[in-house]
Amino acid sequence: MIKDNVPIKKLKYCRRCCIPETQEGVEFDEFGICRPCGSSEDKMRINWKEKEIELKKIFDEAKTNSGNNYDCILPISGGKDSFFQAHVLTKVYNLKPLAVTFSHNWYSEIGFYNLQRCLQVFELDHLQFTPSRTLVNKLARKSLGQIGDSCWHCHSGVGSFPLQVATNFKIPLLVFGESIRENHGSAAYSDDDSPKYDRDYFNKISAKKTAEEMVDESLSAKDMHAFRLPSQKDMEQNNVRGIHLGDYIFWDEEKQTEWIRDYYGWKETIVEGTYKGYKSAECIMAGMHDFTCYLKRGFGRATQQVILDVRKGLMTREEGFELIKKHDSVRPDALDYYLKITSLSEKEFYEIMDNKKVNELKGVELEVKEKEANNNNKNRMYPFVEQIIDKHLNSKDPRIKKNRD
Repeated sequence: MIKDNVPIKKLKYCRRCCIPETQEGVEFDEFGICRPCGSSEDKMRINWKEKEIELKKIFDEAKTNSGNNYDCILPISGGKDSFFQAHVLTKVYNLKPLAVTFSHNWYSEIGFYNLQRCLQVFELDHLQFTPSRTLVNKLARKSLGQIGDSCWHCHSGVGSFPLQVATNFKIPLLVFGESIRENHGSAAYSDDDSPKYDRDYFNKISAKKTAEEMVDESLSAKDMHAFRLPSQKDMEQNNVRGIHLGDYIFWDEEKQTEWIRDYYGWKETIVEGTYKGYKSAECIMAGMHDFTCYLKRGFGRATQQVILDVRKGLMTREEGFELIKKHDSVRPDALDYYLKITSLSEKEFYEIMDNKKVNELKGVELEVKEKEANNNNKNRMYPFVEQIIDKHLNSKDPRIKKNRD
């Protein structure tokens, strides 16, 4: 493996892109090429016209079987992927989906706009579940020690809530966006054994812990009820299945994002820890999630975006490494909000994350750079709904005229 000019000298990196050995599930072949790089080549050899025929068959069957019910469930955040999914389902295949949102309760202002814009332009019926602020805060604290990032409630909720709706409303088909084969270390387009969508998919891929495992003296079983998965019996009785559009249509997040931005008015924003403004634009805590990944695995969001750009030929591997070194190690403003809601000290935070380091990074002191001051960004680092509440809580009744001198 080539080690010159790499961000962390101790780690092995793919000879073609910038992916480190610490990405979960990643493997390198005898030439030092990572599995996702191989998958990106497999993707170019797929007959996507045949795949789209398969997709149309799935959707035709869903429309036939749905009767007067919704044709499918569209799990939606208002992010770039689910916005594009909404376009494909409603405008290309003429489906009537039920949009379903698990809200992490950390929506940014732009994220709130993008979600409402999506519901507006595609005329979607919508169900949303939002856990209480106190519960989110408790889970954010517990999450750090359990899985090494702040976002267990989101990882779990985006899996459990759509399944609860599917079984309770008897809508068996769920349509997600990007395929796990696109950039996950454990899957490739050429593999038949890549992880398939099932009841435990999100627990295996991201949440890592079940709702039952998160119960403790501060989190009751009743608190965790909303995060529980339907039983396997309920899943089977309702024939629940999930598909990813990226397994049936050629997925290009950059072009798709540019298109929904220019055609529908989807908005990018400042996203901490990287050089692009579209990934996780809906969440104020994206920078926090990615920073914990850096502290745990030695890479963050900039790495994840660089490797795609290098594979597409948009930049060289060396240029990618420079961007990674510039962005991944920067302390995010979102950490201040996280420390506030969890009552952890910064020292306690770093101690927990040090214990969560993967074996390859044990004993390695990772650089943490201070961010350049940006008061406007700090003002955005708390949920948009809280900003609205603060704005109006003590405002005067507009019907009452101001006293005049």
